[in-house]
Amino acid sequence: MVNNASLVDLVASLERRIEDLEGEAAVRRIQARYMFLCDTPCPEIGNVDDARRIDLIMDLYTEDAIWEGVGEYYTGQFGQCVGKAAIRRHFEAFWGEKRDPALLLNVHYLTSEQIHVHGDTADGQWVHCQPWIFSDGRSLLRSSRLNNLFRKEDGVWKIARTRTENVFIAPLTSGWAESVPTHSVLMNP
Repeated sequence: MVNNASLVDLVASLERRIEDLEGEAAVRRIQARYMFLCDTPCPEIGNVDDARRIDLIMDLYTEDAIWEGVGEYYTGQFGQCVGKAAIRRHFEAFWGEKRDPALLLNVHYLTSEQIHVHGDTADGQWVHCQPWIFSDGRSLLRSSRLNNLFRKEDGVWKIARTRTENVFIAPLTSGWAESVPTHSVLMNP
């Protein structure tokens, strides 16, 4: 027979486990959403322009968030942006101006996921690969490790830190991809 104290403890334990599982699922979704919005062409509903894409990405971040490239290659290339305004400027520099050569394709593949929830905070680690194709015919394959932090604010999980470290960058032979879409229609009605 279960006494009331044991039952209360059991319910509290189950509630914590459910909250952890819900937090893990939310972190997984927000990280995937970030990568989805960073893809080119952007597959978001309505083929959003770059300004709207940046707004949608910024909605994923806390006000005091940090975006940084670390390690011997990314520290010099990306540096560190502290706060949403600085992170926005980082993305505006990437998408806000006409790039020459233009970026035709960039898609993110996430793997090796580890998510750890600690109440209203969480950390997550991933490895990702992304092929890049440019309008001048150059192509490359990039891989990096991510070590990101997340925080629940007003009941909503947000990214508190994006930290990326280069694993490798490898040139790809021109023409390795036979078909590359000019825009995405995946999410269109």
